[in-house]
Amino acid sequence: MKQNLFLTLAAAAIAMNGMAAGKSRQAVNVTVPTYKEWHDLQVNAIKRLPLHTDFFSFAPGETNALTSSVLDKSKSKNFLSLDGLWKFKWVENADQRPTDFFRTDLDDSSWKEMPVPGNWELNGYGDPEYVNTGFGWRGHFNEQPPAVPTKDNHVGSYRRVIDIPADWDGKQVIAHFGSVTSNIYLYVNGKFAGYAEDSKVAAEFDITPYLKKGKNLIAFQTFRWCDGSWCEDQDFWRLSGVARENYLYARNKNTHLDDIRVVGDLDSQYRDGILRLKPSFSVEKSKKVNNNLEIEYSLYDAEGKKLNCVPRREASGDIIMLVDNPHKWTAETPYLYTLTVKMKILDKVIEEVPIKVGFRKVEIKGKQFLVNGQPVLIKGADRHEMDPDAGYAVSLDRMIQDIKIMKRLNINAVRTCHYPDDPRWYELCDKYGIYLVAEANQESHGFGYGKDAAAKKPMFAKQILERNQHNVSMYFNHPSVVTWSLGNETVMGDNFLQAYKWIKGQDESRPVQYEQAGKGEGTDIFCPMYYPVDLCEKYCKDETNTKPLIQCEYNHTMGNSGGNLKEYWDLVRKYPIYQGGFDWDFVDQALHRHPVKPMSIDGEKMTYSQLRKIEYTYGGDYNKYDASDNNFNCNGIIGPDRQLNPHAYELAYQYQDIWATMKDAAKGIVEVKNEYFFRNLSNYALEWSLMADGEKEQSGSINDLNVGPQEIKDFLIPYSLQGLDGKELMLNIDFKLKTAEPLMQAGQTVAYAQLPIAAKAETATTAIDATEKRVKIKVDEKNEKAISVTSPALQLTVDRSTGLISSYRFSGKEILGDGGTLKPNFWRAATDNDMGAGLQKKYKAWKNPELRLANINVRQLKKTNLVEITSNYNLIGVNAGLVITYLIDGKTGEIEVTENLSTSDTAKISDMYRFGMIMQLPYAMSQSKFYGRGPIENYSDRNECMRLGIYSQDAKEQYFPYIRPQESGTKSDIRWWQQTGADGFGICIDSSKPFYASAIHFDTEELDDGDNKEQRHSTELKESKFTNLFLDAEHIGVGGTNSWGAKPLDKYLVKYGDKVFKFTIKPLGK
Repeated sequence: MKQNLFLTLAAAAIAMNGMAAGKSRQAVNVTVPTYKEWHDLQVNAIKRLPLHTDFFSFAPGETNALTSSVLDKSKSKNFLSLDGLWKFKWVENADQRPTDFFRTDLDDSSWKEMPVPGNWELNGYGDPEYVNTGFGWRGHFNEQPPAVPTKDNHVGSYRRVIDIPADWDGKQVIAHFGSVTSNIYLYVNGKFAGYAEDSKVAAEFDITPYLKKGKNLIAFQTFRWCDGSWCEDQDFWRLSGVARENYLYARNKNTHLDDIRVVGDLDSQYRDGILRLKPSFSVEKSKKVNNNLEIEYSLYDAEGKKLNCVPRREASGDIIMLVDNPHKWTAETPYLYTLTVKMKILDKVIEEVPIKVGFRKVEIKGKQFLVNGQPVLIKGADRHEMDPDAGYAVSLDRMIQDIKIMKRLNINAVRTCHYPDDPRWYELCDKYGIYLVAEANQESHGFGYGKDAAAKKPMFAKQILERNQHNVSMYFNHPSVVTWSLGNETVMGDNFLQAYKWIKGQDESRPVQYEQAGKGEGTDIFCPMYYPVDLCEKYCKDETNTKPLIQCEYNHTMGNSGGNLKEYWDLVRKYPIYQGGFDWDFVDQALHRHPVKPMSIDGEKMTYSQLRKIEYTYGGDYNKYDASDNNFNCNGIIGPDRQLNPHAYELAYQYQDIWATMKDAAKGIVEVKNEYFFRNLSNYALEWSLMADGEKEQSGSINDLNVGPQEIKDFLIPYSLQGLDGKELMLNIDFKLKTAEPLMQAGQTVAYAQLPIAAKAETATTAIDATEKRVKIKVDEKNEKAISVTSPALQLTVDRSTGLISSYRFSGKEILGDGGTLKPNFWRAATDNDMGAGLQKKYKAWKNPELRLANINVRQLKKTNLVEITSNYNLIGVNAGLVITYLIDGKTGEIEVTENLSTSDTAKISDMYRFGMIMQLPYAMSQSKFYGRGPIENYSDRNECMRLGIYSQDAKEQYFPYIRPQESGTKSDIRWWQQTGADGFGICIDSSKPFYASAIHFDTEELDDGDNKEQRHSTELKESKFTNLFLDAEHIGVGGTNSWGAKPLDKYLVKYGDKVFKFTIKPLGK
């Protein structure tokens, strides 16, 4: 039986009418625009073709091989790129725009050139502007919609002569503009061809009537702002111009596929596939076509083999193809088939359309979001389309790089915030496996959420509905799209409810979400943003809640952030109704001050000191006129050049899909859990190492991990504990790919663990030996300025005015830097989250509390080499006393330091950032070696990703160059820390309890903004003359709930109260 379907003209007509609902009504006979369209909310398009699903009509024979290269539309005879250099004229105000830009006889020889795609502001015309909310004209325009500013409303005019291929004669020619911000007036050969708004979806126009053979003038004009900008108040750089792919394409003039919606569904048992097609055709009204039109539908597997499935047309005009037990599409197993639609007349192919198909079923059942019947976990990220050099013009290579990093970080889902993305992004997510929440280009945040907010009014009904129609109409066919999102941060009201109902009427295969709908009507998923940990658990425990909880934004990773991700994911793994969320956001939006060729800087391969030389910009860096929300657009998991920010490692760890736990340490039995829902662990190997006090003692591997989806199995790790008594023992486990997978290399670590075998409550310390052989020690207390302790190896001086060490010499070499000391420290350079919570003001009493020295006591212990010096202080302003005791060993030069804070039970004093000390060492003493969590910086609420081990670093590589300077470099759970120069001379710090430490070449004062943020960058920092060694008994977490009010969780705070920090300084080298 032939595996195709014949359509008579009448049948084709049924198919044509099948998708009429929801298409935008627009004027099609307008010959001259009024130029009021750009500030008329009710006129959003003229002559714009209805948006259709993402497909391309190839010429006959071009899809025969069904390989990815053949399916590249740019290789088709029907394709002509419009990308490249265009003649360009820019004006600052809308009333200065040229009104004759489209004339064929216009002399444009004085015009400049602009790349397409390309943003004006990154090519020398105007400045990039960043505002979080309040519209791009914030502070300079106060009128209400539909009014749009004329002043500052830059306008760009483009002209280019295109040579139309001779073999396109007689065909319909469509102009496709992938994304034009904020609108487009299009002319061809001096004739008006159309107008469009909605800057984040493609605008297509039939330009056939205006073309001539050979050379043709295409001209268009676009405004920085139009009435559509009231619906485009997204939190990102406000740039103008053209992005994405822009091209002409040709097809049969009278008979062609206009649209086709494809649903690769599964039966109720999730076994067999049901391919539902809803095609729409234009068909020439002639007997030849009417009697001889044949539509052939064929389905091929990933290897190009044609499947034996017969299309069946239903009365509605829909086409059904049943597939026996197809490969299922999921983010874990992204298997794609290829559907081809061929139109034939008298057995001659006139058009070929290939469409990638994935079979999967998305449902909400039993309070859970299900893919193919499984309650998948959404390990997501919000992603803006942004390149540090090209702005909105994100290349295909950059998109692939982003997905490669997502795979590395175990990210399996993306929310396209807050607009539809480049169609190629959806194709890549289909191919490589990423779940998508596809969001409409709708945000009117600047209106607020009040009862009278403009976005609730009827004037915005058309805009909000159309933008959702555009989103669904374009991206309907992508299996990666598992949820539709109505938009972002716009007040809920009837306008959104109607959009929700329209989508539900169009698509039964996916849920719809909207954050502002809360738990009510208008959303199928409870998708709050920045819901705190405690409220998440409260929602989970409330049995009256019926919607799955998937946060649309959470864990705002601004600057040094990303804390308490563990607490969120502990709840996700505990409560079935809580299924994850989308971390805000994927990439820092900072731009290069001096743009270079995109992707010419590989941030992943650069050291921290190299990254610090890159001059990045954020809001407010270009001028003082435009509104700015500072560095609030720098909240990335990764940096602009795709370098991993430190918090990326914690996210990758919490998102991993394979987990190991110790079941029986004495026997070496480890439990392995496969958290995947659709794949086993057959392509992974388990590699293990037995670590003793940070050193590898034994290692091995297990290559056969036959653990099915969601299964837990025990494995015997054959280590031996013989001879390792008294040591801290850890089992390091790495799960690695055995063979390469798409965008992932063989041997790549995808998950890991560190399991305690014999963990110590307290680490061993170098105790000062009071019974060692005596040496001659001189203690000089008579000097009015200082107390000195001298022995054959040691010369130590304590300043009488401060009670602090002013000189520490061992074997004739000074340990402290010139003018340096060892002093108490309660402060850190405020992080972005600290600033958002106002901690730099709330904790200000601890910034530089006056250390009012009460007295100094000196005591030489009889019959020992020990001298004890005690400095007693009153801490003015914090109602506390501080005692620092130095127990000095004159023979070894060691000093046991005890810092003791005594507080008042009744005083109302703020908490503090840290409790510890800072040691100012010579700049050249920059080599660190430590046993603790590393090598990447980590904090109390963001340290599970870093394993205990022995690491070596230079001080210049411990400060991570956040785009705005702030606290950086700290490591937690330190057992010992060595700091030396190139000659090996230096010190070792150890303590009876794990502590925090870092060594950097910046003073806190240099990193700190003070009470308020300034326009500062890591490139501008001046290095200290010291290597600053920070030592803390306690250090506050970095927080991760939000960046505008939330402190770190209570258990990660450094509370006001009595505290003791004891550690030993031991000289190293001679």
